[in-house]
Amino acid sequence: MQYHQVIIVGGGLAGLRAAVAVNEMNIQACVISRVHPLRSHTVAAQGGINAPLGNHPRGRYDTWEKHAYDTIKGSDFLADQDAVIKMTQEASTRIIEMEHWGCPFNRTTEGKIAQRPFGGAGFPRTCYVADTTGHALLHTLYEQIIRFQQAAERRELVLCPEWLVTALVVEGDECRGVIAMDMTSGKQEAFLGEAVIFATGGAGRLYANTTNALIKTGMGMAVPYWAGIPLKDIEFIQFHPTTLFGKNILISEGARGEGGYLINNKGERFLANYPDSRKAMEIAPRDIIARNMTREIQEGRGFDSAYLHLDLRHLGAERILSKLHGIRTICLDFAGIDPITDPIPVQPGQHYTMGGIDCNTACETRLRGFYAAGEAACVSVHGANRLGGNSLLETLVFGQIAGENAAKYVQGKAETSQGQRSLDETLKTAEGKVDRLLKSEGRESPSRIKTELSNLMVQKAGIFRDAAGLKTALQGIKTLQERYRNIGLDHRGRRWNTALHSTLELEGSLDVAEAVVTGALAREESRGSHYRTDFPKRDDEKWFRHTLAFYSKEGPRLEYCEVRPGPFKLEERKY
Repeated sequence: MQYHQVIIVGGGLAGLRAAVAVNEMNIQACVISRVHPLRSHTVAAQGGINAPLGNHPRGRYDTWEKHAYDTIKGSDFLADQDAVIKMTQEASTRIIEMEHWGCPFNRTTEGKIAQRPFGGAGFPRTCYVADTTGHALLHTLYEQIIRFQQAAERRELVLCPEWLVTALVVEGDECRGVIAMDMTSGKQEAFLGEAVIFATGGAGRLYANTTNALIKTGMGMAVPYWAGIPLKDIEFIQFHPTTLFGKNILISEGARGEGGYLINNKGERFLANYPDSRKAMEIAPRDIIARNMTREIQEGRGFDSAYLHLDLRHLGAERILSKLHGIRTICLDFAGIDPITDPIPVQPGQHYTMGGIDCNTACETRLRGFYAAGEAACVSVHGANRLGGNSLLETLVFGQIAGENAAKYVQGKAETSQGQRSLDETLKTAEGKVDRLLKSEGRESPSRIKTELSNLMVQKAGIFRDAAGLKTALQGIKTLQERYRNIGLDHRGRRWNTALHSTLELEGSLDVAEAVVTGALAREESRGSHYRTDFPKRDDEKWFRHTLAFYSKEGPRLEYCEVRPGPFKLEERKY
């Protein structure tokens, strides 16, 4: 058994920012990560991070209030306004902090942090490091972790990469730690602490056509879900308009923010033909563009009936090389085309999970001592649709808040043996699950179940949804859950058994997918990313509320709670 005052699960931007906050308060912390922190999915964030700095000529009068309004409007008014206000008020502070820590932001001619337009924003407020912003931010923050580890006056800060968390340790109404598997040896071990923070990212791998890394299985949502913490608004799944056709690699919104055009097979900038994207065109909100792109393809105006073109050629080589060099490299390496001379074949793909672990603006959950931040959490700053540039901001703002509040919670607490009985029982249960998998003579293939699940989610719970499709998806998931009980592994060793790791995560993927579909079937309206063809209008009278999905063996049990209002009035979402 290991003991740490605060245990942080997840080594991406939210988790590392939480670790810095804990360490700054002289509290000892441990970061457990499925991969090395520098391989966390944060590195895949390309386009930028929002803050109302007012450095762009067209954004000089930008304010946190305007940023908050754009975020709430973009969320189709499902975001909690107090959470959005907290995030936007903190935005500039967090950006300047990262700048002072050495993040190499692009600059204006005056030397200020450069900003560019992103979808759904009234002002160009997205700060960026070319098109590798997440990569730069993560490395900058990791340098601070190393600095803190080497500082003699700081409390110990431990990194445990390549550990897979499989369960929470709960004593009464308090979280006392986690059970995690050392992926190198396959041995499970208990981590006991006074507080736990989950910052494990989203669940994109529920879908076949996703921009998300292989580690984004939803396991970080499933573990607290199994422990009784509800998932909030989990039915809201964002599809990014532009992913590289055939590869699902993200083509940054920054490409459109810099002036790229979306073109159909007639050579038209087709977004002008749709009322909801006619004004903003390529920088309309993501859900709107993704739907209109899908309509173009379905109606035969795509190329090979499968994709559209993102045209950057008119931007010129100099601009592409200086601000979109990462996109050019992706196109050269994975599609054999050069966006300086050729249009990019793109299609919508799953990108972000708006819902997640239910928590408040202090990142607190219903379980004392358990906190959540980043994409794994649902503080509810994104509501039904996230604006580009707000995800990286959320990780920094609420990662810092989660770390600070967890540190305050444990201050003055001494290491105790409380939780030992629950720890022993939880470890025994976790070990029993692994033993059964390794000894199983079942004939079901984990990879086949995983593939069928991800294809089912695309086909029946994707950009366009209806009752018939969602019922088919739900029945399909239940069938896959039954088949999971008869699963068998080809390799039965423990050392670096990646089949074992992915099979453990597959159980979590199935349960989270069931919650997504159950919530989507119940929500009989269209709002943001959730578009029901059988209920095409937003219904504020019945559905202006959050979904809460509670785990049960029979399937998710749904409850609802009110959206927290604020100064911005509910209105129609027009652009």
